[in-house]
Amino acid sequence: MPMANPSRLERYLRHRHAWEIGLWSLFYGVQASFNTGVVILELGRSRAGVAGWQPMVWEFSSNSVLLALLPLLVAFDRRYPLRFDCWRANLPLHVLGSIGYSVLHVVAMVLIRKLAYGVAGSTYNFGNWPRELLYEYLKDVRAYFYCLAILYAYRFVLLRLQGEASLLMAPDVGLPVEPIERPARFLVRKLGKEFLVAADDIEWLAAEGNYVNLHLKGRLYPLRSTMAAIEPRLDPARFLRIHRSYIVNLEHLAEIEPNETGDARLKLRDGTQLPCSRRYLPALRARGTVERARS
Repeated sequence: MPMANPSRLERYLRHRHAWEIGLWSLFYGVQASFNTGVVILELGRSRAGVAGWQPMVWEFSSNSVLLALLPLLVAFDRRYPLRFDCWRANLPLHVLGSIGYSVLHVVAMVLIRKLAYGVAGSTYNFGNWPRELLYEYLKDVRAYFYCLAILYAYRFVLLRLQGEASLLMAPDVGLPVEPIERPARFLVRKLGKEFLVAADDIEWLAAEGNYVNLHLKGRLYPLRSTMAAIEPRLDPARFLRIHRSYIVNLEHLAEIEPNETGDARLKLRDGTQLPCSRRYLPALRARGTVERARS
C-alpha cells in the first residue's frame, strides 16, 4: 500500500515531471523578463527609436522556443550521454546537435516575431541571415551546454537524495554468497549509506534512458542498466516482461484490463497502472493460466 506519510522527496517524485516543467518554465520566463528589462535600459541609453513592446517580443519569443526545444535536448542527451565512458565519442554529436538546436531556435523565433509584428501592424526584419545565424549560434551553443550542465547537476543531486541501485558484484576473494547471475538482492546507495533490498520485493521496473527504475514500497531506485540486460537476471517465475519499457512482479498484479487495440492495462495491488503491449499479452495470459492450474 502507498505510504501514509510520504517524505517531501517522495511527494516530489510522484509529480516529478510536472515540477520539472514548471521549474523550467519559470526559469525561462524569469530569464526573458530580466533580458527584456536590460534591453529596454540599453535602448533608453542609446536613444534608439524602438517601441517598448518590441524587446518583450524579442526575448519572450526566444525563450519560449528554447523551452519548447528542451524535451528534444533531453531526449538527444539520453540517446548520446556525455558519460565518462563515452563522452569522447558523443561530444562531436552534441556539437552537431547544437547546430541543429540553433537553427530550429532561430527559425521558430523569427516566425513568432514576424507574427507578433504583423499583429501590431509592423514588419520584422531579421537582417542578414548568414551573419545573424552565426551570431545566434555563438549564443545558442553556450545555452545548449549550459542546459546540459544544469540537467547533469540536477540528476546528480536527485540520485544522491533518492538513492541509486547496483547489482551485487563478485567478491575479490572467495566465493559469492549468492548467485551473481541472478542476484537475490540489490545494493542501494543513498546519502553515503548502503543497504540491501530483496529482488522479490521489487514490484515493477521501468526503463528511463540509461537507467532502469526499480519500484518498491512507494520508492524508486535507478539502476544503471538496460531492460535487455536486467531481464535475464530476474527470477522468471516471478517477473515478466509486459512492455518494451516495463517488467512486472506477478505477485503484485491485481487486474488485467484489455482494450480495443489489442493491448491491455494492468492494475497492481497498490493501484498503480502499467501498459501491457499486445506482443507480451499472450505470455501474461499463459502465465495466469499456469498460476490458476497450480492453485
